[in-house]
Order: sequence, then structure tokens, then C-alpha cells
Amino acid sequence: MTSFDDLYTLAAANRGGAEILESALPTPRTAKELMAQTDDRYLSMMARCVFRAGFVWRVIDNKWPGFEAAFAQFNPLAVGHFSDEKLEELAQDKSIVRNFTKIVSVRHNAVYVLDRKRSHGSFGQFIAEWPEDNITGLWLEMKKQGSRLGGNSGPMMLRSMGRDTFLLTNDVCNALVHHGLMKKFSPNSQRDLKLVEQVFENLRQESGRPLCQISRILACTV
Repeated sequence: MTSFDDLYTLAAANRGGAEILESALPTPRTAKELMAQTDDRYLSMMARCVFRAGFVWRVIDNKWPGFEAAFAQFNPLAVGHFSDEKLEELAQDKSIVRNFTKIVSVRHNAVYVLDRKRSHGSFGQFIAEWPEDNITGLWLEMKKQGSRLGGNSGPMMLRSMGRDTFLLTNDVCNALVHHGLMKKFSPNSQRDLKLVEQVFENLRQESGRPLCQISRILACTV
């Protein structure tokens, strides 16, 4: 099994030096910062990650001002009450990507955000209070209770909003196996996810770094 120091050395070499690698590493937000972000921004990022999945990210990002206007600036209360007719109208709106199932998912996720607001005070507080030693449990919660937040969409939303998490991109999965940290595994298996989570926890204890940085460093080793 490869040590974290060896992984870091390899990643730095691949990126052109430690300084360049460090500049590419994400920084997680504090619990206070996570709670300070409003529910509409969480819903916006959920939708953004859902629409990016299987699509060219640049196209989605370039159209995002149109998405913000079409979905009432992602106000969860407004979107949660969008009628079926309103969703059908959006499916004809050329200012956004007209994927009807993904459009419907935004309303579903608005209701999900409102549910967590009722139970925790805000969606940001719900995210901030989730135990850091069970991040894959949060992935599963979002996959089951939200809409189209499985795969990397839910984890990517968390990463984008600043919640510390690793990502199981192709590069990270390949690195885990190549460096002997995991045998062949399935990201869709809850048992395997818990094993991966333990690997990341071990690397966190070894390095003192957050999960998001460990994840990026692993990706840079391949």
C-alpha cells in the first residue's frame, strides 16, 4: 500500500511541482460558512450538477443565467410550487437545456430542500451538522430523498458548496486500485463505499488534510 507522502510526491511531480499542486487543491468551508449560504444557492448548485451530468459542462455554465431566471432564482418555495404546466413551459424554454426529466427534478429537489429547512432550520445547517465520519451516508441520503443526486452529482454539489467530501471520479477510482489502497470495487455498492470511506479516513489521519484535498491529490497521481 502506498503511503500518503509517496502519493503526494507523485501528484506534485505530475502537476509540475508542489506549489502548483497546492494551488489546485480545494479548501472546505467551515460549518458557519456552510450555514451562511442560503437555501436558494444549494438548490441552484443541485440543479447545476444535475444538468451537468452527462452533458458538456461549459454549455450548462454558459446558460446558467438563463436557468436562474427560468427557475425564479432557485427560490425553493417558488420552485416547489411550480405547476406541471409551468414545467412543461420550461421544457420549451430555449434559454435553458430542455431536458424534461431534469427540469422536473428541480421541483422535487426544491421540496427536499424545504423539508430539510423545516427539520433543521436551513438546508445549509442540515449539511453542516452531518457527521464528518459518515460522508457517504450523506451521499445516500441525498440520492434517496432528492432527485437525480446519485452518482457524482450529489457529492459534486457538496464539494462545490464547500462541504468536505471526496469524489469518486474515474481518476480517483483508478488511483485507489493502482496504488493498492483498494481492490476492485463498485462505487454503487454501499459496502464498498464504506470501505473506501475508511481508506480516506486513514489518509486523513495520516496527512492531516481534508477529504477534498486527499481526493484531488489522488486524482493527480494518475
